[in-house]
Amino acid sequence: MTETKCIFCGWANRALVGENALAAAFRDAFPVSEGHTLIVPKRHAVTFLDLTEEETGAIFALARECAEALRKGDASIGGFNFGANAGACAGQTVFHCHFHLIPRRDGDHPHPRGGVRAVIPGKAAY
Repeated sequence: MTETKCIFCGWANRALVGENALAAAFRDAFPVSEGHTLIVPKRHAVTFLDLTEEETGAIFALARECAEALRKGDASIGGFNFGANAGACAGQTVFHCHFHLIPRRDGDHPHPRGGVRAVIPGKAAY
């Protein structure tokens, strides 16, 4: 199922960096870091809560493949942030489920401790 106004339902028109039966991966148009990749279900689903177990498994498998490929091509990658925004109050702006795979490198942030906890100011340092 596709939604006519959904930009991520057009995943087949993008330059894919990975794909399996249920998910597709492509580079983020507004990358946080070099290699920032979006992984989307091929079926239109609004958030990760709307995914089937099979779709979740396909997305995680594709994320692992993409992360391994990125690491092979760039020895400076020391880690990743991986996650999804679910709902407008969580920062979701495109309402087709998508996971961000963000390569991290030593020194790319002065205080990386807390990682995704930093989405709420003051909560990353604990």
